[in-house]
Amino acid sequence: AVPRASYQLAPDFGVVHQELKRAGVTLMLLWEEYAQGNALAYKYTSFCVKYREFAKRQQRSMRQIHVAGEKLFVDYAGGSAPIVDAATGEISQAQIFAATLGASGYTPACATPRLIIPDQTRSLIKQPDRYDPENNRTYEEFTKHYGTVALAARPRSPKDKPKVEGSVLLVQRWILARLRNRRFFSLAELNRAIAELLADLNNRPFKKLPGCRRSAFELLDKPVLRPLPAARYVVSRWKAAKVNIDCHVEFEAHYYSVPHRLVGAKIDVRTTGALLECFASNPRVAAHAASAMRGGFTTDPDHMPASHRQPSLFVAEHGPTVLHENLRGPDSFH
Repeated sequence: AVPRASYQLAPDFGVVHQELKRAGVTLMLLWEEYAQGNALAYKYTSFCVKYREFAKRQQRSMRQIHVAGEKLFVDYAGGSAPIVDAATGEISQAQIFAATLGASGYTPACATPRLIIPDQTRSLIKQPDRYDPENNRTYEEFTKHYGTVALAARPRSPKDKPKVEGSVLLVQRWILARLRNRRFFSLAELNRAIAELLADLNNRPFKKLPGCRRSAFELLDKPVLRPLPAARYVVSRWKAAKVNIDCHVEFEAHYYSVPHRLVGAKIDVRTTGALLECFASNPRVAAHAASAMRGGFTTDPDHMPASHRQPSLFVAEHGPTVLHENLRGPDSFH
């Protein structure tokens, strides 16, 4: 008799691997769909064993199962691209930012001004830690604005994000290597060249899975991604400050008032363009129009003790907030 295994109808395990990335899809469900009406189907146990054998043969970055639309891995490629200033001939280096969607492997990339980013960069991670890194406040605001969360990889642990590690290598070989002999005179020109090569990269067929990164993105990630917010994120800057005896805090050589009860306290100052805000243990305690006047004071009279509210000291500006320049420094208010 011919062994049953020699004539059983095997499923396309590449399709099985991709289907598992859809939310709620399990091996049991896929086996049931495969076995329905199929007299030559593998038993469930054999189906699972053969699928796991297939998965082990994939590249390390392709073995993990990521739910569609759930994770985006980001990093900077190791190499850089030179940009020539046409007027001076000066050469600056642009760094290549790469990202990878977990389910489809779809890879966007772009050039940015030179910036070398480790896995737990201090520009994003306030307190690096192997198990519980703390994001800085600007990074937290960014993720909150876009309705997501940031999970830093552990230091020196590339297995935490093999998807993007693989994409970084692809960017280095598929993009940087191909552009090595070209001269670029602006970041925009460089990014147009990168976009052309990215289209080829994302349309390149998978070796062992059906389709390509582009088709997998259209099938898996795109349908479940949320639209971007109507407004773009506005980058904010934070600074820790101590309230001076005159009820003001300094930010970029300008002084802003806060309620007098906070004299001597440490607070957080946040600025987003034209607005400056002060926070004490999270609640906002003051808000002012940001000023570029070095050595000047922006004061809300309501922040002052009653004995200090002398109208002659202030020049009214923008409603309840007033600006006064007759004080020589943060310790001259008594």
